[in-house]
Amino acid sequence: MKETQQMTSKTVLVTGALGLIGNAVRHLLEERGDMVIAIDRVAGRVDGYNVRECDVTDIHGLYSLARAHPFTHIVHCGAFSGPMVAADHPIQMVQVNIGGVANIAELARNLGGARVVFASTATAYGATPPGPVPEDTILRPDSVYGASKASAEHLLDAYRLQFGLDTVSLRIGWVYGPRCRTACVIRAMLEEALASRLCALPFGREFPRQFVHIDDVARAMVLALDTPGLPRQNYNITGGSQHTIGEVAELVMQVVPGARITVAPGDDPGDMRQDLFDISAAERDLDYIPQIPLADGIRSYFDWLKAERGAT
Repeated sequence: MKETQQMTSKTVLVTGALGLIGNAVRHLLEERGDMVIAIDRVAGRVDGYNVRECDVTDIHGLYSLARAHPFTHIVHCGAFSGPMVAADHPIQMVQVNIGGVANIAELARNLGGARVVFASTATAYGATPPGPVPEDTILRPDSVYGASKASAEHLLDAYRLQFGLDTVSLRIGWVYGPRCRTACVIRAMLEEALASRLCALPFGREFPRQFVHIDDVARAMVLALDTPGLPRQNYNITGGSQHTIGEVAELVMQVVPGARITVAPGDDPGDMRQDLFDISAAERDLDYIPQIPLADGIRSYFDWLKAERGAT
């Protein structure tokens, strides 16, 4: 194991702090004693913590915040968080996911080079060649969401090459776990189990997915924030394994007594096939090793959903 790079406390801007990844990162940073300035496009409260209102498309608001609360590190999670979100509003997707990154990069440059860790996505690859799939694979996204994240990565890399900005992007797999509220096949299975209903999925029996628990994602983001002199601009972050939706259904039925799930054959019409991603670079450079097996993660997600709904 590498020695931790957390020698002194940091002052970190976390964007998208009401979201799944932003909140989890904020929690880890505060738990270890860092000062966090947490923002989102609307003010809100999560886990007893107040999040400030500041939209990443509002460059003047970002500069005003930086003057009032100087920070030296940025974790940028503020964006539309999946191809299923704002799918009918591609221009808004571009304005937020690309324009927001441009504002964050320019803010970091004018602050004197604040380090930027960017929450990108494995969706940026599009369909992949046979795996394991390394980070230097050509990105061929098949959605505006994937293209917006790929474009944001290229923009951050250009800031690094032209201005020397210290940036790194994490290409994250399908995130699940407590507080995940966007479309998620695991959540769909668990919610039907909570309601004592049959979950009948119309496709996906042999369709592969690479899930990663939110706690592993947050830890990877913080490792990327702490580790200096990274030799790469981007890293794959997954749970380290691949499961078909049919296999996930079997796990859910093992973990949750009484869960009933059927999965029909066929690909997911809203997703592309991707082979296993190579996470060896993240292990080598970030000391990232996934810690939460899928069965354990499913159990933690079910327990959270059950507690949130006050179910027995």
